[in-house]
Amino acid sequence: MMLAALLPEEEIDRGMVEKFLQELPEKAWNLGTRIVLSALVLFLGIQLIRVIRGLVKKSLAKGNADKGVMQFIDSFLKASLYAVLLITIASGFGLDAASILALLGSAGVAIGLAIQGSLSNFVGGVLILLLKPFKVGDYIKEDTNNNEGTVSSIELFYTKLTTPDNRVIVLPNGTLANSSLTNVTACERRRLDIRVGISYDADIRLAKEVLQKVLEDEKAVLKEEEYFVYVDELGESSVNLGIRCWLATDDFWTGKWRLTENVKYALDEAGIGIPYPQMDVHLTDMEKRR
Repeated sequence: MMLAALLPEEEIDRGMVEKFLQELPEKAWNLGTRIVLSALVLFLGIQLIRVIRGLVKKSLAKGNADKGVMQFIDSFLKASLYAVLLITIASGFGLDAASILALLGSAGVAIGLAIQGSLSNFVGGVLILLLKPFKVGDYIKEDTNNNEGTVSSIELFYTKLTTPDNRVIVLPNGTLANSSLTNVTACERRRLDIRVGISYDADIRLAKEVLQKVLEDEKAVLKEEEYFVYVDELGESSVNLGIRCWLATDDFWTGKWRLTENVKYALDEAGIGIPYPQMDVHLTDMEKRR
């Protein structure tokens, strides 16, 4: 201290600058070495993560795991491994991993409040995989916002649906886990009900025979299940017949469209008309005079 007090301020500054310049090459070398090693660790780490993910996927596939479970585990594993890789690289620059974890732990409450929505989605994803209200490949209808489509993936925080017109809908797992939904394709068979109106002048027995024949000729109708034609309602302008049968879920829409079309053809060939809505108007004597 006394020596520093005796030396001029300029000489002290010059000495510090000279010392800095002397140590600069060594510090630059050390920093460059760390950057190169970190880049090497990053490259090798990415390759290792890919290998680990591939091995886990193969193991799950051999165990016949559900596709949604595989996607969820892969997303979780990817996020965890990349977090470990980043902490490892940070440690190479002198940051203590224990200090980083301690800092994250002390900030856990604040982080939890900030990402409570993400945590809810993560827990929702776990519940979906455990309870299995749907799986990848199912067609679902979500009641909260009336979204619907085929489940294409179940990921860490979100589930993706593909609509029939090839749009992608991304839904939070928390929303799906806490709201009602309809799984359209959960069962192998679906019941089909078609209503068709015939004229009051038509022969009901003949119409039923014609429609029954259409059901028997339709290949999509499951013959081991009950299928029949019945009088559903005496409407204002038509006798409404009901057609009820069962179809395989995979053939439901093509079978429905083809059956509806063939019903019209069969009724036309049998001379049974499908009336338009009509209204009878009765005029009073005063209105007739006008």
